[in-house]
Amino acid sequence: MTTADLDRLEFRAVQSGDHGDVAQQLLELANRVDADSEISRAELFVRAGEQWEMAQEFERASAAYQRAIDDGGATIIDARALLAGALLELDLLDAAYAQLDRMDAEGPRNLPTYIHIAEILQAHGDLEGAHDWATLGARRFQHQDVTPYVHELLTELLRTRFRIRMDLGLAEDALDRSLDD
Repeated sequence: MTTADLDRLEFRAVQSGDHGDVAQQLLELANRVDADSEISRAELFVRAGEQWEMAQEFERASAAYQRAIDDGGATIIDARALLAGALLELDLLDAAYAQLDRMDAEGPRNLPTYIHIAEILQAHGDLEGAHDWATLGARRFQHQDVTPYVHELLTELLRTRFRIRMDLGLAEDALDRSLDD
């Protein structure tokens, strides 16, 4: 399985709208992926979960994300954050926030995860929580020497944080002003 194969499969889902079928195919691929595959088993489980979410099958998405967590392989967005989002969709608030609390204690690994958490919390009306996660992520990554890709992600997180701050009615701060740099 290569990145190009995965892109073709996901593009087909977008074209056809049959996200459930593609999710099932991704799960089958994850169950038989070779160790030397370009895409990790855990990432395939995550991608299957994302397809289940697009199909509005949040219980199945949660199960796929849990399999990614159990697998322990590398993923672009931490599967725990994705699981929290699916649990929020299922109105399992205690379970979702428990997942976020565990992540907070261990620390998310990358900017896409912080962006995802801020966006899911914002979408579910928890603006204070979204602001806290966006601020934490921005502070963690703002002073590191970063690649252009990471700089773009940091800018995206800062913009998300700025919109959340405006919704909360908070005054501009130094992190907001760093968007102008």
